[in-house]
Formats: sequence, structure tokens, C-alpha cells
Amino acid sequence: MKVLLDTCVWGGVLQALEAAGHDVVWAGTWNKDPGDEEILSLALREGRVLVTLDKDFGELAILFGQHHSGIIRLVNLSSKEQGEICAKVLARYEMNLNNGALITAERDRVRVRE
Repeated sequence: MKVLLDTCVWGGVLQALEAAGHDVVWAGTWNKDPGDEEILSLALREGRVLVTLDKDFGELAILFGQHHSGIIRLVNLSSKEQGEICAKVLARYEMNLNNGALITAERDRVRVRE
């Protein structure tokens, strides 16, 4: 899958997803942060699932109706856990994400909002 990592998600997540064969872009390599709305718009234009720790993207999608290509929010996970859990979510919920789901992933629970 094509994935865009928010600036707050890096390190082990990038390596884990690339190792799993995903096409990954990390916003932390950009010259400047364009802001949440533009990051979500860019992910949509490129058909990328956005991976973040920030709940603001969910608010943009749900409360303000901003279109997206799927969002995964990682919650209360160590940086080591983030990569493993994100890779599992992408594999298990690919169809949901392709349909624009908002997924919240914690250590022992995954919530899917279609």
C-alpha cells in the first residue's frame, strides 16, 4: 500500500513498513510542515493512507468532512510497537482503508470507523 507518515511517526514505523513492501513517504523529510489539512489533501491526491499519532486528522475527516484515503491513528504505543502494529493493521484492514476508513490502533484493540 501507499502510506504517508505524519512527522510525529518515524523510525521503526518507516523501516517496518518498507520491509513489508509498502511505498512509504515520511512528511519529516519535507522542507516545512504544510499543516494538517494540506497533509491530508496530499495523502488523498497520492492515494496514501495517512499514519499519525495526532487525533486532529480524525477531526478533520469526521467533523469537517475532509476527504481522505484512509487514516490510521496509533495510540499509546512505544516507538518499537508502532511499526509492528501499523504493519499488521495495513495487512488486516487493507480493504477498509481503501474504502476510507479511520482506524485507531492500540496495543490490545483496533477500532474501525467506516
